[in-house]
Amino acid sequence: MRTARVESGGVTLSCRHGGVGDGLVVLLHGLAGSAGELAPTAQALVADHRVIAFDQRGHGDSTRRPSDVSREAYVADVLAVLDALGGADVAHVTLVGQSMGAHTALLTAAWHPDRVKRLVLLEGGVGGGADRDYPQRLGTWFASWPVPFPDAETAVTFLGGTAIAAAWARDLEKRPDGLWPRFDADIMAKAIGAVAARARWLEWARITARTTLVRGSRGTVPDNEVDRMLAMRPDVDHVVIPDAGHDAHLDEPAAWLATLTELLR
Repeated sequence: MRTARVESGGVTLSCRHGGVGDGLVVLLHGLAGSAGELAPTAQALVADHRVIAFDQRGHGDSTRRPSDVSREAYVADVLAVLDALGGADVAHVTLVGQSMGAHTALLTAAWHPDRVKRLVLLEGGVGGGADRDYPQRLGTWFASWPVPFPDAETAVTFLGGTAIAAAWARDLEKRPDGLWPRFDADIMAKAIGAVAARARWLEWARITARTTLVRGSRGTVPDNEVDRMLAMRPDVDHVVIPDAGHDAHLDEPAAWLATLTELLR
């Protein structure tokens, strides 16, 4: 995978791209993640597909404190990356997103149907929800991290010892005084707040790209939301990964990769 930097709406996006084959797969990580989290997914695909993964605004090595964290801005970033790196495959794009990245993929497919051929949403829903305090509580939790961490093991223990904890620890930035997250808590709260602001049922209904919902058996997207999504669009495929939670790509990576490669085949 080669690296590149793409400008979009006043921010710089750190991208990885490579691979060969027909069509283009764009990988979109979730909140507080980075393209590195999806590196195993990218590596599993590059033998048969062109692949792009990028740090979304406010994350990783992309602009850390963007002034705009609206849903429109995140979608515009996807288009900017496609225009800069997509080449001849921009008409044959598969968007694969997890969590907030799935929400970005959903809106991109709804607002720009000519740019998206295939949509794979891992633990992604339409947004909204009754818990209006969630973004602020999540931001408060990120701000509570006792940074800098002295080492990765300490970080994993504090963050709960889970697969996502290990991924966050691997993604920490090494500075002279220790390990720091590559995001700011207040930006994360604002970014997820835009997702939680309202449910995007109208956008979901107008998507024309072939779509698959992939969930972990212990995932966090409410059953009633998924049921309504499937009822509104009976053409949508639905796959459940056993023994996996919200971060199914990390909890059960082999099952996730098998699922995704089969879908793309």
